[in-house]
Amino acid sequence: MKKTIPILLLLLLTLLGLLVPATEVSLLDTLELDTGDTAWLLTSSALVLIMTPGLAFFYGGMVSKKNVISTMLQSFICMCLITLLWVLFGFSLAFGDDIGGVVGNPSTFFMMKGMLGNASWGALPTIPIVLFAMFQLKFAIITPALITGAFAERVKFNSFMIFILLFSVFIYSPLAHATWHPEGILAAFGVLDFAGGTVVHMSAGWAALAAALYLKKRKDLIHNPARISYVILGTALLWFGWFGFNAGSAGGANTLAAYAFATTTTASAAAAVSWIFFDILKGKKPSAMGTCIGAVVGLVAITPAAGFVTIQHSIFIGVVAAIISNLVVTWRAKKGIDDTLDVFPCHGVGGMVGMVLTGVFASSAVNPAVTTNGLFFGETGLFVAHLVALVVVSIFAFFGSLLLLKITDLISPIRVVEEDEVLGLDRSQHDEEL
Repeated sequence: MKKTIPILLLLLLTLLGLLVPATEVSLLDTLELDTGDTAWLLTSSALVLIMTPGLAFFYGGMVSKKNVISTMLQSFICMCLITLLWVLFGFSLAFGDDIGGVVGNPSTFFMMKGMLGNASWGALPTIPIVLFAMFQLKFAIITPALITGAFAERVKFNSFMIFILLFSVFIYSPLAHATWHPEGILAAFGVLDFAGGTVVHMSAGWAALAAALYLKKRKDLIHNPARISYVILGTALLWFGWFGFNAGSAGGANTLAAYAFATTTTASAAAAVSWIFFDILKGKKPSAMGTCIGAVVGLVAITPAAGFVTIQHSIFIGVVAAIISNLVVTWRAKKGIDDTLDVFPCHGVGGMVGMVLTGVFASSAVNPAVTTNGLFFGETGLFVAHLVALVVVSIFAFFGSLLLLKITDLISPIRVVEEDEVLGLDRSQHDEEL
């Protein structure tokens, strides 16, 4: 019976597509949209999407050879499942009509209705709303994909698919609504998150820690990375795509997008250098792996701040985030927490550092949307708001993810049996080999 449920759900979704036709009259050709902004957001959407295959290479190169395909497929399946969920009601949950500041009405854009009849998303009037929906979809895709590094080499693929759907509905979408919807509770509280430090990286990081604790340790903790060249390729794709992630979040082809492009570049470069210099200080050799991890930490940390801070301050953010994440990696290892690919130390902690430092360095001179300057400029309101939000979001994402892991486990055992883990997930879960 369990084997028939997935295909029945897909057929039901297909039937809904026939029963809920897009009957509204198209207004897209009559609207005075900005072609430059539209072109840039189309490009940015493609850039953000390529980050997920980039993440697949980044993670796939780090695991053992017998788990490369499974690890990479976990990222790719997010592109497929989350897209269908987003079209069904995910976009509505994140950006639909406000319900209490915490979630959107799932019927607002159910099955993408209103994509032709509505002019635009209110906060971005120069691009079609369907483009805004697709741009935001790419963020919703990569967030659960980030979590996969925490339970790599021991998660059952079918159960993983259940978990990411639950995570997207109950963790990601409410956080996106609360932070990015004009009526969201965190937005009203004054929290700034330019491109996803809170919504994407903190939520994924805390979910990763919850997953690592829930699934417990792998049988064999020592292995050689399958392909460090994959890690380098993945880093390159992530860095390339991140320009869409951050600069695209400016909402148009404008000066703010160019500035976010610059801060993204600078922070990542500073973090990569910071990571390997700190490794040298600890007596290690500078490594390709360390350079790549440091660059990604810098990208993570600048994400919430990219369009709010100066280029000079982005260097500080990158350097500090890399050192702190490096220290947390060491702490995690000493505590014996089996976060396979250090998702929490790099994405979770990197996102938190970026969130806090946004509260320190955000400036209205960079972006007029900053109504209260950061602590560095002598004002405390924004910094305090970010500290409070940091605690609230951390509790919600961690304990919410633990609950969803337990629910998933009750539906379908989430960890593979020992024999399958020893054999490798490529063969045991997919009957494929590298």
